[in-house]
Amino acid sequence: MPAYSLAIFDYDGTLADSFPWFCSVLNQTARQFGFREVTEGEADELRGLDSRQIIARLGVPQWKMPAIAMHMRKLSAEAGDAVALFPGAESMLARLAASNVTIAIASSNSEAVIRRTLGRASAHVSHFGCGASLWGKSAKFKAVIRQAGVHRRQVIAIGDEIRDIDAARRAGIASGAVTFGYNTGASLRACGPDLIFDDYGQLLAKLTA
Repeated sequence: MPAYSLAIFDYDGTLADSFPWFCSVLNQTARQFGFREVTEGEADELRGLDSRQIIARLGVPQWKMPAIAMHMRKLSAEAGDAVALFPGAESMLARLAASNVTIAIASSNSEAVIRRTLGRASAHVSHFGCGASLWGKSAKFKAVIRQAGVHRRQVIAIGDEIRDIDAARRAGIASGAVTFGYNTGASLRACGPDLIFDDYGQLLAKLTA
């Protein structure tokens, strides 16, 4: 019997390898919205920080955050094939679904973009909670849980950022972190998620044991 009956995945950095694309559009976005550009080699340093620390370091005006998020979603919609699933993501989702784990995706990105990247893998996803604000993912988690009709003890949220761990805690559910996305493995481990995965093989082993 699987450890959890509902797994809520993040999209960017967890299922989709979008960090290189994000870095490619970050400085253009900085120039447009008036915050500091990222210097060469600095992106790796930023991977060790949480979202609030990154915002403070780059001098991003808080009042511009909704417009910046909208701009990033627009760029993501226009990215086409620039972002692809991580190798093994599709088969991982298929094996989870075959193990009677209901799969959901909660993301700040749009459902249309996510479905485009997932392709046929979208058939394994039962619920979408999309368009979350930077710190609004816990509300998306709660909405998905209501839709799925499961108890919070049966739910795990899996992401690649410190804020995903925080959102899971605010929603009262278990947190799982993958170490190959936006935040570093060291920074994620320091936050003490319930489970941590260095690859999809570990994820499957721990969730279907």
